[in-house]
Amino acid sequence: MERTVFTALILTVSAASAAKHVFVSMHLSWSDAQEYCRSHYTDLSPITNDVERWAFKKSVSKDQTGWVGLYWDLKDQKWKWSGGADGDNQIRPNEWLDTSEGLWWNGTRFFAKIHTSPKSFFCLNLIVVQEEKTWEEALDHCRENHYDFTSLLSETENLLAKNQIQDSTITQRVWVGLRFLKDTWMWANWDPLVFQNWNQTGDLDQQCPVWKRCGALTKRGEWENRDCEEKLHFICI
Repeated sequence: MERTVFTALILTVSAASAAKHVFVSMHLSWSDAQEYCRSHYTDLSPITNDVERWAFKKSVSKDQTGWVGLYWDLKDQKWKWSGGADGDNQIRPNEWLDTSEGLWWNGTRFFAKIHTSPKSFFCLNLIVVQEEKTWEEALDHCRENHYDFTSLLSETENLLAKNQIQDSTITQRVWVGLRFLKDTWMWANWDPLVFQNWNQTGDLDQQCPVWKRCGALTKRGEWENRDCEEKLHFICI
């Protein structure tokens, strides 16, 4: 079975990250763009580490520019990610501006801009599917109906995914694209496993599981290894 799954993943290597970030061409302020993304997708796009930046650049065209999810919090005097963790405070705001700012992607680099300036923007798109399926059934569903299982590449993405599954109609944990194959945990879409948030009180065989070889996200935002035949809701991109 493991060889079959591994072969299936090899044969379906896709540009899955390309579906994770959606470009919206309408011009809105940073705050209005945030509201739009939260209403229609998940949130403004987070780009908190090198792997997320790589995934983001795969997703967008070079001629697309717009807001992403980082903003300067005047009260706390630091950068924060929309719906997520603190930002990289090596990115300095324009010192002469006594106002909130957001981060803007110009196709090559990021710049701080006054948040009221109307610009296009990028949304993170995590799709929670409320159908109970095994891990492999969920993988097939994501690839047939969307793009792929989601990966979770940072604390911020993990927090945003956690926020998406709090409804009482959603199972207590949901499948994500984590799978233990060839003696290691990996993402089904082959994104690097740079961020991890395993439940520290979970199964002792988590590092080398015998039966529970598929990964799920709990409503606490922790990862658990589960039996792949268990039927859960799941997150696609």
